[in-house]
Amino acid sequence: MSGHDLSLHLVTDHRMPFAEVADVVDAAASAGAGVVQFRDKTASGRDLFDRVLALADVISGRATFVVDDRVDVALAARAMGARVDGVHLGQSDLPVVAARRLLGPEALIGWTAHTPAHVAAAAELPAGTVDYLGVGVIRATATKPDHPQPLGIGGFAGLAASTPLPCIAIGGVEVDDVAALRRAGAAGVAVVSAVSGADDPAAATRALREAWA
Repeated sequence: MSGHDLSLHLVTDHRMPFAEVADVVDAAASAGAGVVQFRDKTASGRDLFDRVLALADVISGRATFVVDDRVDVALAARAMGARVDGVHLGQSDLPVVAARRLLGPEALIGWTAHTPAHVAAAAELPAGTVDYLGVGVIRATATKPDHPQPLGIGGFAGLAASTPLPCIAIGGVEVDDVAALRRAGAAGVAVVSAVSGADDPAAATRALREAWA
């Protein structure tokens, strides 16, 4: 997993037209987002494939590129020569052990962990199965209406302290939360609206990076 900057993840917003998603990704990659996670729960497999190819081209190696949920789409895009660095998987997606076998030892694999039970399950996995945990939600967020009970920064700190895996804070994270989350043990933050909903996504990305630093 060496070489990946986990401090700032942009998670794309499926509510935007894809052309706008691509523009936001381009701006965020140019402004220092370390990881771009493409998340679209509504598109068909073919549309996801086409969009992953397009975003890999937009990113052009400037950020680590991971696909949410869809190991098959990530593999298909890789087979066509696209640079896809890994996947982020939820608790109901393909098992992370299977994903690791399919994607190989160099892929970046994240796993969603909202509860102590999820963190405990991660501890039972073979070493090297997952590279980081996405821990949240920090506060209520409109981008994931079915989200679990918000943790707050204190709840996040408790989960992060209970695992040696890097924990990425996600869910309603704003620029004013970043320093406190880093102090609470975050290895990074993941944002949707804080960048995608900004008038100037590049400036918003830079502000998040500066808050982290």
